[in-house]
Amino acid sequence: MQASPFAWTAPGGVLGRIVAESRERVRAIPAARRSELERATPSADTRPGFAAALRAGATVQVVAEVKRRSPSKGEIKAALSAGAQARAYAAGGAAAISILTEPNHFGGSLEDLSEARSSVAVPLLRKDFVVDRTQLFETRAAGGNAVLLIARALEPSALAQLAAEALALGIEPLIEVRSEGELARALETAAPAIGVNQRDLETLEVDAAVMIRLLPLIPSDRVAIAESGVRARADVERAAACGADAVLVGSMLSGAADPAARLRELTGVAREGRRGR
Repeated sequence: MQASPFAWTAPGGVLGRIVAESRERVRAIPAARRSELERATPSADTRPGFAAALRAGATVQVVAEVKRRSPSKGEIKAALSAGAQARAYAAGGAAAISILTEPNHFGGSLEDLSEARSSVAVPLLRKDFVVDRTQLFETRAAGGNAVLLIARALEPSALAQLAAEALALGIEPLIEVRSEGELARALETAAPAIGVNQRDLETLEVDAAVMIRLLPLIPSDRVAIAESGVRARADVERAAACGADAVLVGSMLSGAADPAARLRELTGVAREGRRGR
């Protein structure tokens, strides 16, 4: 397959800082711990696959996110329990659950992923700033079924390599894009799911036009997910009109007094399909 003609430059702004911090954390992992993670045998897991769960049924599925804070929103719910939140999401009809494990800006940890694994039977996405294969082994050890790879954060060859390594480990990569060039690179991989983030992670600005432009371009053999800016049922309906198979919802649900009830408000929107569907 031919390489994408779109040029890549290292990210700046907020994303650039967080990616640099992620690289530092990976470098600080002792060699003995890296070897231990690579040798570890994953626990048996009978829950459905991430992409399969999002394709199920005729409605737009919800990936509900466990998130204590963010650079764009600040504090959301500092005392949030990953296990309790995951159980509430499962009760509310989430098809999958995203666990933010980044510690400095989102207040997450791998322990949150492990806690969610022991609490629910739906697929789990590790959402972090993944830059190294060691983080894939961490994801597997903590019970993640899928892992986020941000196209803007990764040099194209690294994106392709991490996607392939994730699949080899039995972890489904969700590649996040915001431009035609990033989408082209994502489609050069075998990643089963592609997310379109309406939020620019470098500036933190939200632009709904990104979703409108890119979601219809995702081939029907990939799961298409609308990310960021989903706060109400009308937002899910707009995503459906663009061809979304699922939406990823974080801050609104994480901050809700009754997350299961708020999640139910987002479910049941008919999927409208994309080209070839």
